Amino acid sequence: MKEAAMAARKLWFVRGGVSIDSARQEIEPGTASCFGPFHDAATAERAWRAEMRRRVDTAQHRLSVLEVPRPGGESAG
Repeated sequence: MKEAAMAARKLWFVRGGVSIDSARQEIEPGTASCFGPFHDAATAERAWRAEMRRRVDTAQHRLSVLEVPRPGGESAG
């Protein structure tokens, strides 16, 4: 299947918060954030970079780009 068709079946989100443990498994209550959905990985990465620049002074703040299937499964797109 073409790459563009596969991308049409996915959504991207930027999510994270301030980690309270060194393994980054737990997020400090009240600091969680989620941005999106984005319809392509490049847009999600730009949003990730912009948010990380805003939070550069908070060493424990972590954000990641999350890729998920678009609701509707294989028939979506």
